[in-house]
Amino acid sequence: MQFLGTQTPLNRSRFLVLPLPYERTTSYKQGTVRGPAALLDGSLGLELYDEELGRLTFRDGIHVLPPVPCSGQTESVFARIEATVARLAAMPGKTLFCVGGEHSLSHATIPPFIKRYPGMGVLHFDAHADMRPDYQGSPRSHACAMYPISRQCRVVQVGIRSVGADEAHLVSRGNVKTFLWHEHRDMRTLLPKILRLLPPLVYLSIDLDGFDPAVIPGVGTPQPGGYLWHEALELFRTVIAHKKVVGVDIMELCPLKDTVASELAAAKLVYRLMGYLSAR
Repeated sequence: MQFLGTQTPLNRSRFLVLPLPYERTTSYKQGTVRGPAALLDGSLGLELYDEELGRLTFRDGIHVLPPVPCSGQTESVFARIEATVARLAAMPGKTLFCVGGEHSLSHATIPPFIKRYPGMGVLHFDAHADMRPDYQGSPRSHACAMYPISRQCRVVQVGIRSVGADEAHLVSRGNVKTFLWHEHRDMRTLLPKILRLLPPLVYLSIDLDGFDPAVIPGVGTPQPGGYLWHEALELFRTVIAHKKVVGVDIMELCPLKDTVASELAAAKLVYRLMGYLSAR
């Protein structure tokens, strides 16, 4: 498997991409299990030259790892992913991008970074609060993606425009600060608040439904509204410029039958984030 049709050897790569084709608790559209492969396919439609940054970021080295096997009992799968992420996160001079799959995967991708970087915070970009302790009988639901994480570190949520009655009391409580999209549509006034709240070390957890569906329609649970492409990029660019980003996950790509726009946008997002990290 390759990203952009290239593959740098692991020992010479600045960026690692870990595909996680996991889907168990989808509550609306199914297909996120195909998300990682679709994103890699979408990357073939990108230019190697980044027109915003004026650089060939792929020259820093991008290595795509084999997908983690996601069959078997849920707890065994998550333990397998967590062990793999812990090993990769310990490699010096590299930034890991975990590509899903449903957002519950963050239960396995974020804890190794919390252990490695005490005091780390999470920037959670999403349409949904994902703060339910359990959903439809499962604490490992995609609707619970941030609940256990918020018990371990600071979580700043951006783009939120869907909150369940059973999780509303957990929004903007304790370690969680939630910026509802309808109240914070102006990125220029929002950014200083986010920077003040985030600690120096940050993990980016990006659910692609955080974008307006006009930008990325192929997601498991789309919601009206949300940030457009350049608004979201301004957020990520600014956070990367002012904080040390230690890891990234990109979740919930659900490829559609008659268009490749979503996987192309998701792949370009990954490449642009790599460019921001290299430029920093």
